[in-house]
Amino acid sequence: MRLLLVEDEENLADVLLHIFKRNKYEADAVHDGITAEEMIMNGMYDIIILDRMIPGQDGVALLKNIRKKGVKTPVLFLTAKHTTADKIEGLDAGADDYLTKPFSNDELMARVRALSRRSGEVVETEEIIIGKSKFMPRRSELLFGRNYSSSLTLTLKETGILETLSQNPGVPVTKEELLQRLWGPENDGDVNIVEVFVSYLRKKIKPEQCGFSIVTQRNLGYKIVINK
Repeated sequence: MRLLLVEDEENLADVLLHIFKRNKYEADAVHDGITAEEMIMNGMYDIIILDRMIPGQDGVALLKNIRKKGVKTPVLFLTAKHTTADKIEGLDAGADDYLTKPFSNDELMARVRALSRRSGEVVETEEIIIGKSKFMPRRSELLFGRNYSSSLTLTLKETGILETLSQNPGVPVTKEELLQRLWGPENDGDVNIVEVFVSYLRKKIKPEQCGFSIVTQRNLGYKIVINK
């Protein structure tokens, strides 16, 4: 799972990035609202952690803008603005949750985990054997190597793509199907975002170690091929 942290206090941002990494989340940090909106519109994040008082444009304005543009990524406000009116304004702007500073690290991570369950992927299978690997969708992990002693962590979107492809190995799935399954049936966005996440997934998976590849079948989509 990949997080975007929008926080203008750079020391706090560094601390939070360390916390996320320790809890096995990939995370990027940005310190102003204009750059944050550009990164969010690339569609590469599963959860957004957003401060309200940031330069460029404040957090509420940023959230309203991305919601108007159709971004449904779960958003957690993490802010010093703590009154009931502040919370109502943030939630009405489109936030999924609201946590005030100072905060408990354990509570923050509990709320991040809760948001991860709302992010749109329906993970149904406990484990799937693919080639020489054991895929654990619920944990977003791919185990490989002798006695599955090595592992790599996948983002939520990468997990959804691999689970979809692994349900029928060798059968191609179109970009449009992946877009609708993982970004929602009402999504009419650019299928290039699917290409981006498949590229990320391919970079992580080493066919000689994992025993399978994700290949492109021209005009048909992507499919899993088991190495012989």
